[in-house]
Parts: sequence; C-alpha cells; structure tokens
Amino acid sequence: MRVMVLVKATTDSEAGRMPSLDLLADMGAFNQELLDAGILLAGEGLHPSAKGKRVGFDGATRTVVDGPFSSTGELVGGFWLWQVKDMEEAVEWVKRCPNPMPGPSEIEIRPLYEMSDFASAAAG
Repeated sequence: MRVMVLVKATTDSEAGRMPSLDLLADMGAFNQELLDAGILLAGEGLHPSAKGKRVGFDGATRTVVDGPFSSTGELVGGFWLWQVKDMEEAVEWVKRCPNPMPGPSEIEIRPLYEMSDFASAAAG
C-alpha cells in the first residue's frame, strides 16, 4: 500500500524559518531509516505558500491566485511517499518521526488510490 505522509505547515514554516541543524540531522537519520527499511519512495519539504499559486477551475474558466494562503493548519509544509504493508505500519513509522517543526505540529497519512481501486469501481 502506498501512502502520502503530509507534514502540515506551521506559522514558522510559512514564515520561511529554516529548521535547526539538529532537526535537519534528526530528519536525515529518520529518512535513512525509511530508506534502509525499503519504505521511502520520495519526500521533500515545500517553500512557504507565499511562493506558490493556486489555479481555480470552473468549467472552462481558470483563475490564478497568488500566495500566501490563509489557514496555515490546512497547508502542507512537506511530504513523503511511502510503500507500507498497511496503515498501521505507516502510523508506527510516523510515531517514530522527530517532531518536524519547532513547536506543535501535525502529520496526516493518506492512502493513494491504486489501479485495483478503479477496477473494482468499474465492475460495481
């Protein structure tokens, strides 16, 4: 099962504050553990939303909005893509993760659709 592990943005990440050298080292060690276990497929941190854009769709109309975007707790500050046997394994790995942000933070785990999900939908 593939999952996307979403590190939620914080006021620090949205302000562009870089992680401490200690946190970078801890996250590097954690990423190496994920690689060694064959779990990590991809992972990156994201620039603050002030450097981003959103494209809205309404029929044939496209509207572009420049960042920054509000609701910091709903924004993504970084992500991993993991291959795990089930959601419980993903949760156990996240619980081992160093706190990814200074202060309180949150990580969300979401399963990715697989081709078999679409096959069963087409048959139903």
